[in-house]
Amino acid sequence: MSQAAPVRWGRWLALILVAASVSTATGLYMMRAWRDITGTKTETVPTAKVVRGDVTLEVTARGELRGGNPEVLIAPMTGGLDMHLTVLKESGSEVKSGEVVAEFDITEQEYRLREAEDDLAETEQRLAYVRATSEAQEEEDRYALIRAADDVKLAEVEVRKNPLLPSISARQNVLALDAARDHLVQLQHNIANRKATDDAGIAIQEAARRRAQSQARTARENIDAMTLRTHRDGYVSIRQNTNQNMTYFGMQLPAYQVGDTVRPGMAVAEIPDLRNWEIAAKISELDRGHISVGQRTGIRIVAVPGRVYTGRVKEMGGTSGPAWNRVFECKIAIEDPSIELRPGMSSNIVITTDQMKGVLSLPAQALFESDGKAFVYVQEGGNFTAKPVTLARRNEMRVVITGLAEGQIVALSNPTETAKKKGAAGGAMQALPK
Repeated sequence: MSQAAPVRWGRWLALILVAASVSTATGLYMMRAWRDITGTKTETVPTAKVVRGDVTLEVTARGELRGGNPEVLIAPMTGGLDMHLTVLKESGSEVKSGEVVAEFDITEQEYRLREAEDDLAETEQRLAYVRATSEAQEEEDRYALIRAADDVKLAEVEVRKNPLLPSISARQNVLALDAARDHLVQLQHNIANRKATDDAGIAIQEAARRRAQSQARTARENIDAMTLRTHRDGYVSIRQNTNQNMTYFGMQLPAYQVGDTVRPGMAVAEIPDLRNWEIAAKISELDRGHISVGQRTGIRIVAVPGRVYTGRVKEMGGTSGPAWNRVFECKIAIEDPSIELRPGMSSNIVITTDQMKGVLSLPAQALFESDGKAFVYVQEGGNFTAKPVTLARRNEMRVVITGLAEGQIVALSNPTETAKKKGAAGGAMQALPK
């Protein structure tokens, strides 16, 4: 009996423990089911205190690393014809001064050059013919002029004999002299007119030659200009292709690549000056009024972890983008660059816009707006009351306000939503301020 009794007591104890566990689980399940049926859930509103102190206001953004004062390589002006890229360095490629970065298809310019050279050869032949003809005519005219002058002299000699000759012969000599003189005058006039005509013909052919020379020279210059070379050592940064159609509206435009069409005057690539690094960041238009040239900036380069660079706002560009996402480009000069930096690297920037002393502030999510009015939900007893406040400044994390007292507790989420979930929206809060 002494051996069987402990065994029976152990079995009874195990049964009691199993029954207790089942009973507890059943109770918890029934409580959960009852809450699901009645809709009563424990919902709490997160809160925060209004604090007084110093607030540093900052604007954060992402940017792309560039070299300052870049050398921009532009598609040449070639008479309005679009060009096609046949050679293009990859973005980020290292280049030396004088190295080719991009080339365009020169087929059209080569055709123009051949036409201009053919026209030049033809005009030079015509010019040579006109000059030779003019020179030959000048020789004939010179001989004719000498002969006419000699005829006048002979006629004058015959006239001198008139006193010794009969009147009829004397009269004939006078008429012969007048005819010789008239012929000489007419010949001189004809020669002058012919010389002017020949000179005009030569001038026309010389103008045609100059035009053909100019066309050939322009074609050669265009062919040379359609090879874009860098004039400094550095890295290649390919520009965005703005020739794309509107399917890219609101999206990131692709960079130029081989085969793309480029309009004359468009920037294709740039070679940054690696002695003057800068960050190009897109910042929301809402923050523009808080940013000014010269403000200090903290910069973290994604590819260079563990180091924070310093910089200052250098330039603020125009606003662009769709109505729902208006942004402007902000350029930030890096004051302490290092050898690890490369164009195109991503960066995170923090611009310190202001430092306010002894002001009231609260988390940004505690501020609500309706009909252009700012308000917060202040805790009063067990309820929350909407109270208007004046917004002084804000950043992504905190807002500086007036109209509340230090230490007051405000809701970090809309108590209305919590009240709806609890089924008691009418008694949890007061109406919004008017």
